[in-house]
Amino acid sequence: MKARITASAAYAVADIDKRLYGSFLEHLGRAVYTGIYEPGHPTADGSGMRRDVIDLVRELDTPICRYPGGNFVSAYNWEDGIGPKEGRPRRLDLAWRTTEPNLVGIHEFADWAAKAGTDMMLAVNLGSRGLDEARAFVEYVNHPGGSHWSDLRAKNGRKDPWNCRLWCLGNEMDGPWQVGHKSAAEYGHLANETAKALRGLDPTLELVVCGSSHSNMPTYPQWEATVLEATYDQVDYISLHMYFENYEKNTAEYLALPAKLDRYIGTVAGIIDFVKAKSRSKRDVKISFDEWNVWYHERKQDAERMKSWDWPEAPRLLEDIYNFEDVLQVGCIINTFIRRADVVRIACIAQLVNVIAPIMTEPGGPAWRQTIYWPFMLASKHGRGTALDLAVEVPTYNASAADRVPWLDIAGVHDGDAGTLTFFAVNRHASETMEAEVSLHRFAAKGVEHTIIRHDDLEARNTKDHPDRVVPRAGSGARLESGGLALALPPLSYSMVRVTL
Repeated sequence: MKARITASAAYAVADIDKRLYGSFLEHLGRAVYTGIYEPGHPTADGSGMRRDVIDLVRELDTPICRYPGGNFVSAYNWEDGIGPKEGRPRRLDLAWRTTEPNLVGIHEFADWAAKAGTDMMLAVNLGSRGLDEARAFVEYVNHPGGSHWSDLRAKNGRKDPWNCRLWCLGNEMDGPWQVGHKSAAEYGHLANETAKALRGLDPTLELVVCGSSHSNMPTYPQWEATVLEATYDQVDYISLHMYFENYEKNTAEYLALPAKLDRYIGTVAGIIDFVKAKSRSKRDVKISFDEWNVWYHERKQDAERMKSWDWPEAPRLLEDIYNFEDVLQVGCIINTFIRRADVVRIACIAQLVNVIAPIMTEPGGPAWRQTIYWPFMLASKHGRGTALDLAVEVPTYNASAADRVPWLDIAGVHDGDAGTLTFFAVNRHASETMEAEVSLHRFAAKGVEHTIIRHDDLEARNTKDHPDRVVPRAGSGARLESGGLALALPPLSYSMVRVTL
């Protein structure tokens, strides 16, 4: 199978916001407790944080981490997580039917984020609470001092403010499953008034309003139009979420799902343009795709288990064990975000540790990289710079998600500072090698490296006992030719091709 690709320095999509490679931690299952936090673990630091996990997060180079939810935030009292730990209340979490001990709160998370080399993206509760609690939370986190909440922060051990810039106005408020679920009109009014109050504290904050939880919601896309009309002049981003499933075990159909993601992004981008024009506004609202991942391996089983359990603390929940097939899916998802970097400025893999996550831990034992860790890490480290508008000619196939799905999914990034041109490519075809000719216009190539992730078994998984079953390896499928590249990408493979300029 053959493809022709043209990459030109003259045709760019946008400079990529590094926060496209963001992450997410929620008080859900073992994401926090025995995930990032486990006092007594052999690697635990003085704060009880697992240093082995911190090392793996630093390797990912994820620039932001969204916290504390997620569904959890919609009934969360942030004040429960401050002050002496022995005085913090134990609460029943209605989102996941568990008990929250509140041993980790804003102080502990902020300290962990600094150690992990990531900035905070904080969410306020607009489900069971509202404007006043949000205002107090921002004042506690960001105000220098001399006020009730900032002085309380200092009393609790943190004199200097954390100066968190990025705030989410609730979570998935379109979802009937959400504590405090609201109609679009109700939520739009509350979000707008909350945003106005927060801008009264600091007009430079970046604020994220809730869009649809997924593109199958019955209120989509009217939800986006209603909410944006209510909030457009006060917010910077609208949040979208999407998870990817393969219950039917059909690889071609599964790997076509990013076409649905692309359509979702395009539709919401059009609504943003419509509301901007209708509002006669000069503001540019962008998309924060702050929950995305593969999620189906344990989803149905866990939904049944939750119905019967009696408020456990940090149970094993949503611990999908990813396979090699999921590497290909994650690669296609990230490529979609890169190609849409003009409108998708922030994206957060959900989640970071143990819960549908690239990193797994064993209590008292090791931490290891799941299969999906690798395409995320490669893109995060090497997908910085300018997203290119590639011209791609390649055979296609029809699927349930879309017609004319290209067998080769590819994105290109030019990093002028590093002097590199990087291609991320997934060959979706199950049996044919993709022979691709890549023309380079206004790029002078002097060297090329090929990194490949491939396994003969689509079900191959990385586990505690076999953590390196699926890993990147040096490939031999890329060579320089006059004016460009020749690529030979094996069937069902993920490749990163880096050209030095």
